[in-house]
Amino acid sequence: MNREKEIVKISVLGIIVNVVLVMFKMAVGFLSDSIAILMDGVNNLTDAFSSVVTIIGTKFANKAPDKKHPYGYGKIEYVSSVTVAVIILLAGLTAFRESFDKVLHPARADYSAVSLVIIAVAVAVKFFLGRYVKAAGKVYHSDSLTASGTDAVMDAVISFSTLVAAGVSMLFSVSVEGILGVVISVFIFKTGIEILMESLGNMIGARVDGRLSAELKEFICRDPRVLGAYDLSLHQYGPDRFIGSVHIELPDDMTAREIHGLTRQITNDVFAAFGIILTVGIYASNTKGEIFAEMKRTLSDLIKEYPEILQMHGFYADADQMTVYFDLIIDFKTENKEQLESEVIRRMKDRFVDYEFVAVLDSDVSD
Repeated sequence: MNREKEIVKISVLGIIVNVVLVMFKMAVGFLSDSIAILMDGVNNLTDAFSSVVTIIGTKFANKAPDKKHPYGYGKIEYVSSVTVAVIILLAGLTAFRESFDKVLHPARADYSAVSLVIIAVAVAVKFFLGRYVKAAGKVYHSDSLTASGTDAVMDAVISFSTLVAAGVSMLFSVSVEGILGVVISVFIFKTGIEILMESLGNMIGARVDGRLSAELKEFICRDPRVLGAYDLSLHQYGPDRFIGSVHIELPDDMTAREIHGLTRQITNDVFAAFGIILTVGIYASNTKGEIFAEMKRTLSDLIKEYPEILQMHGFYADADQMTVYFDLIIDFKTENKEQLESEVIRRMKDRFVDYEFVAVLDSDVSD
């Protein structure tokens, strides 16, 4: 299924629905002098613009990689999500200004049965449209679609509150239009902030999803020769394009030919199963020497005393050089990482005086 084609089709549907709703709500808002309905119409207009931005962003994001941009243009979709967020924020600010003025100078709206029916229909349409678009966003890994769907569901709630205000006005002759408009503007602004933060997080480089990292490592370790998978690092160049690397631990008596065949197989299998372009590095695991096994057990027990140390891996003892190498993953919140590293090395050195110990501090980039 063509991802770009489906996203564009869904966005066009959103544009058509929102434009129709804008026309009806603006007409009802002017005829009834309802600021809440007018602001609700403005919100629908921003939704239509958001869908236009989504289409443009998706089209550009699917351009083929070239010499200047060898990883492709996928991150443009994040830029389009930020643009959608900015549009929503501006709409929220405009709605707040107009609604606050209505709070200071209230005027009772004049609702008709037709206007209330139109609003009720809009509630149902926006709710089901939002659910559909949001679900499609998750299926096609489109932040823009997901954001638009979330916003549409929120619109349905806001429109429903407009019906409540109409009922209050008709039953008690009390105008709550301005107050409701302020509440609507706050919801609009909140939605814009949430979308903006999520999109900026993806642009900066968010942590890989824990379920994906666990599934990927388990997949790599299916081969009995792979003793462990570590240092998984994935970089996202668009919603459906990952490039990364991983280290696998292998017995140190494997030949270069065997390692080459295994890593090539892992690379191909991972791409076929996950669509991820993965570079595979190697850790060697000692296959001989009881002293080395004792060292590894001692080190494993030692780091259990330090809750800041999340993992030890890459252990290898060079018998000729009398040097032991290992990697430590320390919690991001730990301030004295180097001091902690030195303490672990010192305690290992006290236990195995004839050996030198070299530790590498790895970043906690994936679960």
